[in-house]
Amino acid sequence: MAHPRGRPRRGRPRRGPRASLAGVIRVDGLRKVYRVHEKEAGLRGSIRAFVDRRYRDVVAVDDVTFGVAPGEVVGFLGPNGAGKTTTLKVLSGLLHPTAGTVRVAGFEPRRREGAFLRGITLVMGQKQQLSWDLAAVDSFLVNQAVYEIPDAEYRARLGELTEMLSLDGLLHKQVRKLSLGERMKCELAAALLHRPDVLFLDEPTIGLDVTMQQQVRRFVADYNARHGATVVLTSHYMADVTALARRILVIDLGRLVFDGDLSALVEARAPEKRLRLVLSERVDRADLAALGRVHAADGLEVELGVPRADVARVAAAALARLPVVDVAIEDVPVEDIVAELFAQGRAARAAHAADAALAAGGAAGRPR
Repeated sequence: MAHPRGRPRRGRPRRGPRASLAGVIRVDGLRKVYRVHEKEAGLRGSIRAFVDRRYRDVVAVDDVTFGVAPGEVVGFLGPNGAGKTTTLKVLSGLLHPTAGTVRVAGFEPRRREGAFLRGITLVMGQKQQLSWDLAAVDSFLVNQAVYEIPDAEYRARLGELTEMLSLDGLLHKQVRKLSLGERMKCELAAALLHRPDVLFLDEPTIGLDVTMQQQVRRFVADYNARHGATVVLTSHYMADVTALARRILVIDLGRLVFDGDLSALVEARAPEKRLRLVLSERVDRADLAALGRVHAADGLEVELGVPRADVARVAAAALARLPVVDVAIEDVPVEDIVAELFAQGRAARAAHAADAALAAGGAAGRPR
């Protein structure tokens, strides 16, 4: 979580000029390049690195542009190393952009102004802010002092968060004695005591069991509904994104490859639905193919691909013609659609790079 620098005012924190912005978050041409030191293995490599230090540039984020409206919940998707966490760190002011402009709630994050830090929070599922040896409530009191939250407001907010996250019985336990899910709930409470307007959530459910994941999702949705908070969420669990966000940003190899409605992506990339049948006896594959595209026919379990507009008709025909015991209609898993999007984007960029290399080689071989 980002802590304010300097001494904030007493009372409710002052917010940024949200009403004048087209979006509470505005990113235009963001580029972040890391300079990485390279060293050969062994003593000789260490000596050579000391005398002649070598570096290479790694582009983590490349020409990314998007905006987020106040109160919107946006899912930010991408494989490991795609640039998601780097982007969130730039948005929260922990990293400075190499190029491009970033504005959050009217502020430039890199300046780390107190008013900006009082209006945001960053929760990272793989990092903790609570002191390991203290009870959770003691860390909460530290945050109350940092943000100078008046006692009455602190008690009211802690009571609300305790109710929303079911923290009864956890606040006075030493953090090291909490389970992972219990600690994650306390981390969320600590990050939201100052009631931020903008939430950056980086893998908030990582490592949690299914039940705890559902509780965290319900909490985020409830917090967004109660306080109109803007949420940018990264997760490798597609259930997190589908439960909370209508709009998604998809980033791969540092570039934004999709920005739009999640349902529109599903419809565009997956024009079919999956019709799953359980049969009481085997049937000819030709009879199955007459109903739709056969994706799988493993004994008595069958999976057909059917155009969305024809699902009801095909399901009725299957029930009438085949010895059906059970039937289920499902969308293509979003994970499959996003994975296909990554694969297509990488193939297109590889082809473009190959064409560019070929063109450069041809130009080099021509006489001047």
